[in-house]
Amino acid sequence: MKEIKVDCPCCDAKLVIDVRTATVVRHATPDKLDEFGKPLQDQGRWDAAVDKITGSKGREDAFDSALRKEQSRSGDLDDLFDRARSKVDRRKRELEDE
Repeated sequence: MKEIKVDCPCCDAKLVIDVRTATVVRHATPDKLDEFGKPLQDQGRWDAAVDKITGSKGREDAFDSALRKEQSRSGDLDDLFDRARSKVDRRKRELEDE
């Protein structure tokens, strides 16, 4: 992504603009900049990012579980078919015995 950095002439905010989409990607007002003009690190955003990554572990476990279930599906369907076949055979014998 190609971006340009612009200082707002009205409020001295720092803007980062995506050239391709012509949208503002980041915006930092002067009170949220450090002494070098870089945006201050927001601890809340950092914690939110960590929580998001930590929460993705559960999604990975769910994905692995779904993958294992899908891989065993063929065997499960074979078992179901065998049970249905034996049930039909049993009913046939019952009808023949009557």
